Amino acid sequence: MSATVIKATGLTCNHCAMSVSEELQEIENVKDVNVEVVAGGESTVTIDHEGELDDAAVEAAVKEAGYELVK
Repeated sequence: MSATVIKATGLTCNHCAMSVSEELQEIENVKDVNVEVVAGGESTVTIDHEGELDDAAVEAAVKEAGYELVK
């Protein structure tokens, strides 16, 4: 299993973290998601997955949840 760490902005609470986590867990190969919320800053999102992770799908999932991926 591999882990990919991304940063996202706009998250302010646990509900935000759950929204991002739920969207990311819909992506193929994703096994678990851990979100560390930094209100007003860049939150850290750790995605545990098997095989390759589709970067475009990750960005789309974060946007679908209502937040922005930091590039």
